Amino acid sequence: MRKSVRGPALKRPRIEELDCPVEVRRHPGARRLTLRVSRTRRAVIVTLPVQCDLGEAGSFLDRNIEWVRERLNSIPQPVQFVDGERLPVRGEFHKLTFTGRRAAGGGVVRAHRTADIPELRISGREEHAPRRLRDWLAEEARRDLDERVQVHTRTLGVKAKRIAIRDQATRWGSCSTTGVLSFSWRLILAPPRILDYVAAHEVAHLAEMNHGPRFWAHVERLVPSMKEDKLWLQHYGLELHRYGPTAD
Repeated sequence: MRKSVRGPALKRPRIEELDCPVEVRRHPGARRLTLRVSRTRRAVIVTLPVQCDLGEAGSFLDRNIEWVRERLNSIPQPVQFVDGERLPVRGEFHKLTFTGRRAAGGGVVRAHRTADIPELRISGREEHAPRRLRDWLAEEARRDLDERVQVHTRTLGVKAKRIAIRDQATRWGSCSTTGVLSFSWRLILAPPRILDYVAAHEVAHLAEMNHGPRFWAHVERLVPSMKEDKLWLQHYGLELHRYGPTAD
């Protein structure tokens, strides 16, 4: 298996102006310098052959700075978890309120407001509120996904070993050969039907570990709106990666 070695970030003035991290990766199989921009992490990634030095990588990056700038400008700006910000939960926007006070019975409470959008009240010290909110969202995602996975596994007559909630940058879900289903916590930000589609997609892999016709037939049986849900993720999924405790 090929190994990718991540080197130190390039500290070059023109890159600092772009306000994004730069990752340098040495790859034994690389024959030339390559450059890409991660749309989910808003990071610039330079891959170079093992024998290439950092100076050459920096020059390569300088020569392509306008290309990088264009790609970064096309990525939606990140939205941090801060007091007063708006965050979608199950497809509905909520206002974040950091109370700064301890509250009995939990750190995050959903409240309805008559003249405004619903509110998420995060109690406790303000510096801990973003992490507390992220943990709460992950648990909400786990609860919803566990419910939908149970429904879909019963329908197909298959069994999942367990569910894992992660912050996956390149996929919304995955199914291991041992039956472990992994999902992105960000699915809780999307409308419930989108979370349900991803749950059905991964459950279908318990029956078919491929993307052949029988696999897609299973998915469509579980969620007849499969085609529309898949298009939604393609068009709006990147928006869900905007939100997080800190800027990537």
